[in-house]
Amino acid sequence: MADKSLRSQRSYGKIDRDGFIHRSWIKATGLPDHVFDGRPIIGIANTWSELVTCQVHLRELAGFVKRGIWEAGGVPIEFPAMSLPETQMRPTAMLFRNLLAMEVEESIRANPIDGVVLMGGCDKTTPGLLMGAASVDLPCIFVSSGAMLNGKFRGQDLGSGTDVWRFSEAVRAGEMSLADFMAAESGMSRSAGVCNTMGTASSMASVVEALGISLPNNAALPAVDARRRVLAHLSGNRIVQLVKHDVKPSDILTRKAFENAILMHAACGGSTNVVVHLLALAGRLGVALSLEDFDHLAREVPLLVNLMPSGKYLMEDFCYAGGVPAVMKELGDLLNREVMTVAGRTVGEIAETGEVWNREVIATREAPFGPSSGVWVLQGNLCPQGAILKPSAATPELLTHRGRAVVFEDIEDYHARIDDPALEVDATSILVLKGCGPKGYPGMPEVGNMALPQKLLGRGVRDMVRISDARMSGTAYGTVILHVAPEAAAGGPLALVRNGDEIEFDGPNRRLELRVDAAELARRRTAWEAVRAAPAYERGWYRLYIDTVLQADRGVDLDFLVGKSSSVVTRESH
Repeated sequence: MADKSLRSQRSYGKIDRDGFIHRSWIKATGLPDHVFDGRPIIGIANTWSELVTCQVHLRELAGFVKRGIWEAGGVPIEFPAMSLPETQMRPTAMLFRNLLAMEVEESIRANPIDGVVLMGGCDKTTPGLLMGAASVDLPCIFVSSGAMLNGKFRGQDLGSGTDVWRFSEAVRAGEMSLADFMAAESGMSRSAGVCNTMGTASSMASVVEALGISLPNNAALPAVDARRRVLAHLSGNRIVQLVKHDVKPSDILTRKAFENAILMHAACGGSTNVVVHLLALAGRLGVALSLEDFDHLAREVPLLVNLMPSGKYLMEDFCYAGGVPAVMKELGDLLNREVMTVAGRTVGEIAETGEVWNREVIATREAPFGPSSGVWVLQGNLCPQGAILKPSAATPELLTHRGRAVVFEDIEDYHARIDDPALEVDATSILVLKGCGPKGYPGMPEVGNMALPQKLLGRGVRDMVRISDARMSGTAYGTVILHVAPEAAAGGPLALVRNGDEIEFDGPNRRLELRVDAAELARRRTAWEAVRAAPAYERGWYRLYIDTVLQADRGVDLDFLVGKSSSVVTRESH
């Protein structure tokens, strides 16, 4: 007997003209009559694309998801979702995260499906898929792409992104030849999959697992490992059960689940980009989560995972060392162990299965690789709505610093002057970049880890304090203060900074202060308002984005997308 409670039955179970239309046209894909007898219809939102190494294998992996769905008594129907290749899209993939979320939300809501498997991995696809699904709140499960194999170059492991930044600075400093730099290129990415460092993609996969919205080991299994195919098959099995028991994202993604995700993020030395993505996801679910939570909740969590850019190893090593379940076991009573996951087991039960197989990669809380990690959330007159810094990727000696600002008004100004021999800059200066926030670029690109002036690199300088309203790659490192809010383009104090201004950064006390008196700042604001530029874009997605995007402390979602609209659609199409 057909399960009339299934959402899909409102389309495929009707014995009338509308039912005829719904069934007839989809039968053209090769589905026989009997699959419409009340079986759950499971959508597979697939961000497969040949434009992105991260997801180029997802077409094949979706086949294993389908196999699991069929085996469990469901009917799989795959549909495309916008792919966001981090290394290819211009001006930045982040500009389109919310567009992906909109596409996924409306694709799920509009079509007669009962649950969905989300398939993605590159930096913005994971949050975009989850944000869209959360706003519909049908049962879902995430299958990540998995990381690519370790890079290799002349007998050494190469880390995605991290070694690009390192080698590039070495060339500019005259320590590495351009020929060697180009030779390393072919060894960096040796297989399908996301960056093999604890960059944004692998950080998001790890927090997805900690959130409980994927099966265990989803984060660390390499993209080309046969066990990821098994995980995909089992995820297909599991989504059918989630539909039958009506387990929705809102049942899994609770405040306590987000707390677990923040703890995992800190223990892994995860990407700063996770902050804006989790804030945006929480906003879709109505979960109270603030920027300050990332600092307060993780203050007692040391760095347990020794992966680039905060450490030495790569994701393949993390997998063999035990992955996320092993880190959960080490976190122990810090976690909310009673939180339920899509696996049908609690976080505590999964943590008990964890085993650490390599202490060089996953440490104990008693003997960690580093002190309290996560992110520091800064406050002060330069960032009234906050700014962040990743201490595990910074130079300890620079975490308390006072220096004179060297200001770049936008990214073009930076590129034009950073290597000018006449640039007035020394090792104590603070590089300040404006115009790279959500509205200003637009899209908040990963340019906050500004390359240092060539003349200082030649003198052996390898880090400086850098401040911007931009983001940085999760694979990057340095004493880089990011996500300054409000951004310069929105009239934040960052817009008023001038060359030579003194800035004080007190990391341990979480302060960031512009040492200019209030009266002078008021005069500067009046002058800035008088010459404020008109929006550069007059139509299309760019205009909608600029007009409605929220600031970094609120997750950079669009203001009208916060919250959810449920899965209910009352009107027929004919």
